[in-house]
This record gives sequence, structure tokens and C-alpha cells, in this order.
Amino acid sequence: MKQQKGFIFDLDGVIVDTAKFHFLAWRKLGENFNFQLSEQQNEQLKGVSRIDSLNKILNWAGVEISPQEFDRLASEKNEDYLEYVAQMTPDDILPGVKSTIEKLKSANYPIALGSASKNAPGILRKVGLFDLFDAIVDGNSVSKAKPDPEVFLQAASQLEVAPKDCIVFEDAYAGITAANNAGMTSIALGDAEVLHHADYVFNTFNEITYDFLTQLQSK
Repeated sequence: MKQQKGFIFDLDGVIVDTAKFHFLAWRKLGENFNFQLSEQQNEQLKGVSRIDSLNKILNWAGVEISPQEFDRLASEKNEDYLEYVAQMTPDDILPGVKSTIEKLKSANYPIALGSASKNAPGILRKVGLFDLFDAIVDGNSVSKAKPDPEVFLQAASQLEVAPKDCIVFEDAYAGITAANNAGMTSIALGDAEVLHHADYVFNTFNEITYDFLTQLQSK
């Protein structure tokens, strides 16, 4: 393992705001059984796999469906989501993200993506960030969803950096929990009241200085 820091980024809500696309697609799916997904419920789906998210929605709606219908709805949701994704451009990168990644890369810090999204590589290509990542671990690479730390531990392994020396950027409660479970430093982007268990909380990357990141102490 390299004796240096490694930086791991979640995708949805951290690099790009695809969370809004998931919300619209899940809400449309709920119309199949007269269920309207609330914004509060949607918060619980952030960082969660498509299968686990659909199970949550069915539970909230009090609906039971066949395995065949489950697979159909999961595919339908993804198709709706991808229609939104297809329209993405570099303008969809959230404020301060690209400059942060570029500064870390210029200083030779290894960078990874750790996302539950199976569409992560395609999204990174759409917004022009794919080539900046040394490793990409997504929903196609892992079997356990956050808050299990598998996605982040795989990313650390691919970067050849010890978990304790990794810093994770997340916007979801489950994602912060996964980073903490991995023994990594967790930095939350979002509401401090919701993401109170993170080591550090910021509203956007514009608030995070390069000096702060490079001076972080290992756990």
C-alpha cells in the first residue's frame, strides 16, 4: 500500500446532481400504483442501489408484485433516468468539483469513484471527467450496497492506498456511514443536521480548500 492519501468521490449529488433525475424517475414509477414519492422519502434513496430503492418504495406504498414485474419496473426506471442523463454536459458538474479534482491530480494524489450507480462511467464521459479518475468502482463491481463499505474498500484497494488514508466525499447518510465503516475520513456535502455523523460537513466544494484536504490527518 502506498503511504499517501487517496481521494474517493461518490457520483450522484457530489460530482453531478443526478439525484434530481433519480427523483423524477422514481416518482414516475410510483404512479404505476398511485404512490407519490415525497422529497423526504427520496432522501432515504440517495446512495442506495436501484434494487434496494425499489424495495423501499414498494414497502412505503404497501404493494407486492411478482419478480417479473419487479424486474420490469427496475428496467423502466433506469430507462427513464437514462433519458435525462443523455442530455448531460460538462455544465452539469457541481460547483468547485472539477477544480478540486484537477488540483489533487496535479499533485499526484490518486483519485477514485465509489458509486452505487451502474451508469457511472457513462455519466463521467458525458461530463468530461472520466479520464481524471485512476479507478472507478460502481454498481457493476460490487454486491453489497452502502452503508456496507465494500464500494469504498474496493476503491482503496485499486488505488493501493490503505483505507485509513482515504478521504471520501459523500452527500448521502448511507454513504457517510459506509465511509465511516471503512475506517476512512468522511466529508459530507449537504445538510449538517442530516449528515451529522460525517467527520466534516460543507455545503459545496467551493468551501473546501486544497490546503484543508492535504493537511487532513489520517484516522
